[in-house]
Amino acid sequence: MEKSNLYSAVQPTNNLTIGNYLGAIKNWVNLQNDYNCYYAVANMHAITVRQTPAELRQRTLSLAALFIACGIDPEKCVLYVQSQVPAHAQLCWVLNTFTYVGEMERMTQFKDKSAKHADNINMGLMDYPVLMAADILLYQSAVVPIGKDQTQHLEIARDIAQRFNNAYTPTFTVPKGVYMKSSAKIADLLDPSKKMSKSAENPNGAIFLHDDRDTIMRKFKRAVTDSEAFVKYDPENKPGVSNLLTIYSVFADKSIEEAERDFAGKGYGDFKLAVGEAVADKLAPIQSEQARLLADKAYLEGVLKNGAERAAYTANKTLQKVHKKIGFYL
Repeated sequence: MEKSNLYSAVQPTNNLTIGNYLGAIKNWVNLQNDYNCYYAVANMHAITVRQTPAELRQRTLSLAALFIACGIDPEKCVLYVQSQVPAHAQLCWVLNTFTYVGEMERMTQFKDKSAKHADNINMGLMDYPVLMAADILLYQSAVVPIGKDQTQHLEIARDIAQRFNNAYTPTFTVPKGVYMKSSAKIADLLDPSKKMSKSAENPNGAIFLHDDRDTIMRKFKRAVTDSEAFVKYDPENKPGVSNLLTIYSVFADKSIEEAERDFAGKGYGDFKLAVGEAVADKLAPIQSEQARLLADKAYLEGVLKNGAERAAYTANKTLQKVHKKIGFYL
């Protein structure tokens, strides 16, 4: 049975947290066995906010190395950098003519980012969902793994695909979203009412994938708990403790019930120490492999060049169909 195509991408901005790892990258590793996966470092999306050029280049390579270190296999999937496939920008321009200004102005992310970057409300910020639609539709993606906050973007991609298909003849696969079941919902260590975010105001509330063991232990020691001094999973009444239990259960490969038993009769000091150790132990080999890959720049660049060629082969087939149907002189 032929596998369906799947598309997903991550921006090389800020630093990924253990929440990003559990919600996206870890799932990508599993999905690459069941689908034809196209995984991109979305550096074109990244420039809607001003970037330092040298940093953007470094983070692009670093993110590609992280993907591989986490288990993404360039032999099983297509791993590439978005800007190395010009068809993304070319299709985006065509799709802009099938997208309405009012739709873009209503996008939640546009409103949020406009508020955060009031000094730089650029057209890229507004056009972001159309580029995302181009990303997805170029590869005839049947499946797109998404989080709840990306539902709007996928709906726009579906609307644009259907509009084009209705105006001409069926050209694009209309994608379906698959809500990724993160093995866990990870909250901020200092404010468990918020999800752990790579752009959190206080970086001590997030565990980043590049954090060393000492930093990880320090952050967990400062994590919010409560005054009851017993470990029990109760998200409503004990959100901080429940968040730490969730993190421990995932990184120690145990159920919540097993995790609770591990800490029966123990205080929060021992509990936080054990959570930190479990996370640090799991991240250490990933960090080590990422460092090894970054030291072999020729290998990484070869992987990305090969990935871009494979991605372009599929993308250009779609783009040529689109250009022919809209009447471009080929």
